[in-house]
Amino acid sequence: MELFISHQSALEHWRKSRILPTNRKDWRCMVKLPNSPSEIDPSIFSAFIPPIHVMIGSRGARRDFNMIEIKQHLYSCGTPIGCFVNVGEGLMISTPEFCFLQMANQLSLPSLMELGYEFCGVYSLPNAGELNMPERGFFNRMPVTNVKKLSAFLDNMSGFAGHKKAVRALRYVRDKSASPMETKLAMILTLPYMLGGYGFNMFELNKRIVLSKIARKHFNKEYYVCDMFWPEKKIAVEYDSDQQHTGSDRIASDSIRRNALESLGIKVVIVTKQQLYSSVEMEIVARVIAKRANKRLFHTKNNFADERNELRKQLLGVY
Repeated sequence: MELFISHQSALEHWRKSRILPTNRKDWRCMVKLPNSPSEIDPSIFSAFIPPIHVMIGSRGARRDFNMIEIKQHLYSCGTPIGCFVNVGEGLMISTPEFCFLQMANQLSLPSLMELGYEFCGVYSLPNAGELNMPERGFFNRMPVTNVKKLSAFLDNMSGFAGHKKAVRALRYVRDKSASPMETKLAMILTLPYMLGGYGFNMFELNKRIVLSKIARKHFNKEYYVCDMFWPEKKIAVEYDSDQQHTGSDRIASDSIRRNALESLGIKVVIVTKQQLYSSVEMEIVARVIAKRANKRLFHTKNNFADERNELRKQLLGVY
């Protein structure tokens, strides 16, 4: 009998293993949730952190898992293709798209956006008690989905709990974020005023900028990758997470990079971790970007300060 892992437990799976099944029969399959209690080997739960979230198709499928802490979610409707993936050993896992929708009722709107960025990005956050944690606090991983796939999935799930919230969150998610801090910076700069952001048009994340033939010869480089790039305004925003290493080689490399981008008419704005964690400094950064983009900021009106502080508190833990 199969066990259907969902919600937070599915999220734990995708954070730990971003390897997608290669067998098409196992991938994004159409399934029927169990309507009667299933006999499950308790050892199968060892890979998950209690409470373990599972989905069932009827109240009659509820069962006592004895000493194992289980959260059973009832969903009596049919599950279309794209809801679960078979990972073997009797385990069906909510796909990243279905997991994103399920987490809409578990997370705040900003946190749900962060999850969308993570699933569509090239990093993953650690699970609780993760061993061998990298010093920077996250892992480099391949994306498990993208905005287009999430949008297509949500189009077919209207009426599911949390659907409206998931659609709203996805509106502000972009592909290819490379780190949690890059995600937070992108959200602060691009979310609308009513959500506490500065309302800049959506940047492209980790955009490859190919140098001109002359620039390639001069800078001995084929291309640079910009953390955030606004093509219409030719503005690049770079997040500099490590200001402690400011040796001569680092300073020279940064200067060459900036000169190469500016030779293409791209205006470069550097944002440090210290600036990101200061609301005063981020206000200055926003005004610099607005000036270079010939954009006027209107965020001083209404309750923007309150919304900004709430967003910063949720993303950074500070005002």
